[in-house]
Amino acid sequence: MCALSLGTPYVPPHRLLASVLDGDTTLAGIVVTELRVPRLVLALIAGACLGAAGLVLQEALRNPLAVPEMLGVSSGAALGVAAPLVLTLSLPAAVQPLLAIGGAALGGGLTLLAAGLGRSPSAVLLTGAAVAAALQAALLVLMVMADQLDLQLIYRYLLGSLSARTWDDVTGLWPWLLVAVPALVLCAPVLSVMRLGDEDAEALGVRAQRARLAALAIAVVLIAPVTAVCGPVAWVGFLAPHLARWFNPAAGAVRWLPWSAAWGAVVVVVADVPARLALAPVETPAGAWTALLGVPAGVALMRSGSRGRGRGRGRGRAARRRPAAPTDAREPLYGSRRTASGTADEFPRAGTCTEVRGSEPGRGGPSGAVPPASGTAGTEDAR
Repeated sequence: MCALSLGTPYVPPHRLLASVLDGDTTLAGIVVTELRVPRLVLALIAGACLGAAGLVLQEALRNPLAVPEMLGVSSGAALGVAAPLVLTLSLPAAVQPLLAIGGAALGGGLTLLAAGLGRSPSAVLLTGAAVAAALQAALLVLMVMADQLDLQLIYRYLLGSLSARTWDDVTGLWPWLLVAVPALVLCAPVLSVMRLGDEDAEALGVRAQRARLAALAIAVVLIAPVTAVCGPVAWVGFLAPHLARWFNPAAGAVRWLPWSAAWGAVVVVVADVPARLALAPVETPAGAWTALLGVPAGVALMRSGSRGRGRGRGRGRAARRRPAAPTDAREPLYGSRRTASGTADEFPRAGTCTEVRGSEPGRGGPSGAVPPASGTAGTEDAR
């Protein structure tokens, strides 16, 4: 409601439907239908794609810090889109998603190759941070080569902005969504298996390296088209999965995936409102607000989640320290004890009434019912 009503001109909530129906006949209808509604739809789609991609990467690498910004995917997509602009290459708008996908695949592929094709999740994350830094350095070189006008466009694009987006930008995302959504549905059960670790996943028939490569490919298809349209909206893929886990910690990847997409959409829509209105009439990039608010919130969610897991482990240790239950009736009545001569004598366990047969003195008569004493002394007496 705020995204559609607030701004210049202000459209009251009760007039929104009439403005949409009026269409091009009034100024409010033009602003709502041609500017605000496509911007809202693009924010929802972009946030959902980034949130789902963040969960896929975190589950595939078993690391809550595995986000597109840390694996070279977002930086590679931004480099693929910014390079033709600086080099003054005239390309149609339909080619930009392909350039972004190529750059994202380049960044993610370099990360996996440098980390040994994803054999170690921690190695993938550390290597991805290095690759992302190298790609960002290449972007800085391009910015130095650009003139003043291109520099402003690149700077705003690299921060992630939804300004001046139209229905053409929204319709360009549908073909990629038709590819990514079925892949996500097929990928979710495999992500649940990969949470067990590479060895257990291999034992259950999942090839960990191939699954990790497939997860990266799905993340590239989700991230690159969005980055081509509105730039790298930072840290949505970090915050949305943690929100999904925090609200439903007992679920798995199958249930977290739609909630992560939903929370990503909410985060981008909420961040776009102050981006458009905080410094009006000047618009600020939405990616600046997602990074400003998303990182502290994500860290707080991680700390609260770790404390909850710590309390659970503490309860588990306390349960393990409880006194053992009485011995089962099926437990053997005799144990073995090594004597000084090295032979193993049989002796009845403490706390049981045993039947001892024999004619030796001190071991009971033929009836053999000897009540035991408690503790170790009782064991000695019974023996």
